[in-house]
Amino acid sequence: MAWNEPGNKGNKDPWGNKGGNDKGPPDLDEVFRNLSKRFGGKGGGSATGQPFNSSLLIVIAVIALIIWALSGLYTVKEAERGVLLRFGQHIGEVSSGLHWKATFIDDVTMVDVETFRSIPASGRMLTSDENIVNVELVVQYSVSDAYSYLFSAVDANSSLREATDSALRYVIGHNRMDDILTTGRDAIRRDTWTELERIIEPYKLGLKIRDVNFLPARPPEEVKDAFDDAISAQEDEQRFIREAEAYAREIEPKARGTVERMAQQASAYKEREVLEARGKVARFEKLLPEYQAAPGVTRNRLYIDAMQSVLADTNKVLIDTKNSGNLMYLPLDKLMDSSKSLRNQVVPEVERHINSVSSSGVDTPITSMQTDGRLSREDRVRQGRN
Repeated sequence: MAWNEPGNKGNKDPWGNKGGNDKGPPDLDEVFRNLSKRFGGKGGGSATGQPFNSSLLIVIAVIALIIWALSGLYTVKEAERGVLLRFGQHIGEVSSGLHWKATFIDDVTMVDVETFRSIPASGRMLTSDENIVNVELVVQYSVSDAYSYLFSAVDANSSLREATDSALRYVIGHNRMDDILTTGRDAIRRDTWTELERIIEPYKLGLKIRDVNFLPARPPEEVKDAFDDAISAQEDEQRFIREAEAYAREIEPKARGTVERMAQQASAYKEREVLEARGKVARFEKLLPEYQAAPGVTRNRLYIDAMQSVLADTNKVLIDTKNSGNLMYLPLDKLMDSSKSLRNQVVPEVERHINSVSSSGVDTPITSMQTDGRLSREDRVRQGRN
């Protein structure tokens, strides 16, 4: 039975009416006036029925609004990106700088997108030739998509760590132990990088692999010494190859220069021989009419010229073989030296005399002068003709 139905006895009015004297719920103005009096405010007059003075509530509301507005200011660092959510829905990314968000409505999560992070991976793994090797790997990465990094996986770093271990085991399992320990380390590094990117691509982790550092692998301790010797031998082989290549790069330009020089010398020699041959031909063509005119004289002259060119730089001694007495010889080399010294003394004197005569104005006919006491070639040819 309701509290206000007829026949309901007792005070069961939920508003506290006693005996049914009150006509309804309490006046709200009266409630506000009582609150204002309690906090020291002045009511609008309870007897006159003026409305409650709400200036205090307006001040409080303004202060609360200012505090709420100031609480929405935030700063995004240069190396960070902010992920903006509005009531849990992704709105976009916020770049670096000073920004504002609606508190209790928007939520911004900062993510460092420029710092390089690293994840190590190591363990004893089985190779394709059924050997066990200890390998270590360090993956360097950074955040490329802040929203995917936060919400595509529960923990993107943990997912990347598991993917790295899986990729490394896959690559090691498809390579031989000798390649892993020696020359194949760079190829293993590239293959691991490629395999790791292939694994994490479907998960959209928002991560970008920056570098993969494959540390030197180690064989089991039982065979470590033998593998160290093998590695040392292969390193020596590579060193010798590099030294040979460097030697080849050093020698090749010198050889090319030598070849070029020899080619130029050969070309010059060819030109010289051709010119000398042409000169001999021209000389023969000029000598032929003279020979036809006086064969004997020309033949003797050619013989004398040939002997002169042959004996010009040799010491000459004439011996009288018909004399049965004392051996007599002529030291022509000493005589030639004395004649040269005499000529060196006479020629300047003669030239000086000629110059003095020419300067004095006396005409002196000088047709020909042979300082060595020999006739010229033309004079000898003329004598032979006569």
